[in-house]
Amino acid sequence: MKNIDRPDWNCSTNKGFYNSRRDFLSKSALGIGGLALADLLSDNGLAQVHHDAKAKRVIHIFLQGGPTHIDTFDYKPEVNKRDGEKHGNSVILGSPFIWEKVTDQIWLPEIFPNLKRVADDICVINSMVTDAPDHNLATIQMHTGSLRFVRPSVGSWVTYGLGTENRNLPAFVSLRTGGASNPRAFQSSFLPGEFQGTPINTQLGSVSDMISNIKARNSNSTQRSQIDLLTKLNAITQKDSGIFDSRMDSRIESFELAYNMQVAATDVFDVSKEPEVVQEAYGKTPQGKQFLTARRLVEKDVRFVQVYHGSWDHHSDIKGTTARKAAEIDKPLAALVEDLSQRGLLDETLIVVSGEFGRSLKRDNVARGNYGRSHWAKGFSSVMIGGGVKGGIRYGSTDELGQMAVEDNMHIHDLHATILHLLGLDHEKLVHRFGGRDFRLTDVYGEVAKEIIA
Repeated sequence: MKNIDRPDWNCSTNKGFYNSRRDFLSKSALGIGGLALADLLSDNGLAQVHHDAKAKRVIHIFLQGGPTHIDTFDYKPEVNKRDGEKHGNSVILGSPFIWEKVTDQIWLPEIFPNLKRVADDICVINSMVTDAPDHNLATIQMHTGSLRFVRPSVGSWVTYGLGTENRNLPAFVSLRTGGASNPRAFQSSFLPGEFQGTPINTQLGSVSDMISNIKARNSNSTQRSQIDLLTKLNAITQKDSGIFDSRMDSRIESFELAYNMQVAATDVFDVSKEPEVVQEAYGKTPQGKQFLTARRLVEKDVRFVQVYHGSWDHHSDIKGTTARKAAEIDKPLAALVEDLSQRGLLDETLIVVSGEFGRSLKRDNVARGNYGRSHWAKGFSSVMIGGGVKGGIRYGSTDELGQMAVEDNMHIHDLHATILHLLGLDHEKLVHRFGGRDFRLTDVYGEVAKEIIA
């Protein structure tokens, strides 16, 4: 969020009175003013498309830790045939799951019983490539396109390029459950601070816990009177001094937005307002609430929603851990696809499901015998749904052992280029000048995967 330079406050000791308009700002407790300011200014970017868009908004479901592609979306019967076979200095680990062909091109394992219902809407990308088998570096690259440098996240680039369609909610929201997500996943870096994502912990019990100070200390009528007074004082000061203070005007406008956002935010993050049948469809779990919140946000025209789902780092017990994590997302993801489709929103909402990398062919944790898989960057899988993407297809492939991407390789830069293209943005034209040079999300790389576009 944008950090507004704060002057020294000359605060009055008299309760209810303010010595100056700046003093008023410090004491008028519109608790989410900072949040509102981020949204208010998020349409101050380029706000233009380069070509006709297929999608208007994005839900990025990030499976942090690196899901095993061999056991989720990349069917490799040869791996099972060679289970237990010596391979280099280790042994091949077959997939423990039964797979089913659900479309002409897509196979899914038994751990995704609900996802099979919406297989006709899914595009499975089996040829993903990243540059580092390290969690931190690969996570940064998945979200920013860069391995090491502090760069804007893809959500920040999208909101910078397209602006916001909702004046009462942030344009970019990052949803998590429990522990903190990597802040680089939603940072704006050298882009203006207003394009940074707003992190929300959906596991907290109430909206008041999710968003600090969502409830103002004063009544709506009192807030309304305060804002009106501040606006008048500001106008008088500008007229008398002849000096226009843009920061002050922005701050006042953020309070206006915060006034409206108190109602909007309270509503959109309260999934209990959904019909019981809808809540049951998503599942009354932390992930069910998270995915349902994502649908409620895009329904309100929030431009970019990041859904952060952690703990996919499975070096042991590949059967139990993968089945457990898959069960957490299977039902809510299928419900999200069906819900968006029924509401006429799937065609204009791009869903991207990805980890930072995949998992290895070979047994890990051999000493204990409770085998898992290690990190793997040279070939893994992602999923794209809706938003102008062809459904029921597979794009690209790895070799017969799921080791190397060998056909239609999709590097992270290519994934980002394709996401931007679907939103009507040319990744080579979406630039921001900083430090004497032009920057873009894809740096000097990236090709659009036009074959998957409907």
